[in-house]
Amino acid sequence: MAGSNISILVVSGSLERLQMAAMVASVGAVSGNAVSVLLSMNALPLFLKGNTEPAPPEGPFGESMAGKKVPPFRSLFESAVELGDAKIHPCSMAMDVMGVEREALEAYLAEPMGLTKFLHDARDAQVWTF
Repeated sequence: MAGSNISILVVSGSLERLQMAAMVASVGAVSGNAVSVLLSMNALPLFLKGNTEPAPPEGPFGESMAGKKVPPFRSLFESAVELGDAKIHPCSMAMDVMGVEREALEAYLAEPMGLTKFLHDARDAQVWTF
């Protein structure tokens, strides 16, 4: 069975939403799907090089993940790139607003992308938002 395209728009900086987005990206990629992720707004600062700050939980489920053997969202996104056909793009508008250069972001992130291109590329894909 041929894979399909999965496009994931991530704007939240909450732990639960980042975790689910990363799980969809990694499982989708290792299952033979082409995955494209756009990290924007509150999600993007968590992908600055060296940022190890935890994402804040949104509710009790996020709080209960602490101390459990849940793979961290950053590792899941990186695994999606390394083990499958996934590209994790920083949002070019968010980078401009934050004053962030490409070199300040994690190395596994792909080239910056704008929302117009993301939506154009996603026109025939499953689209998920977090």
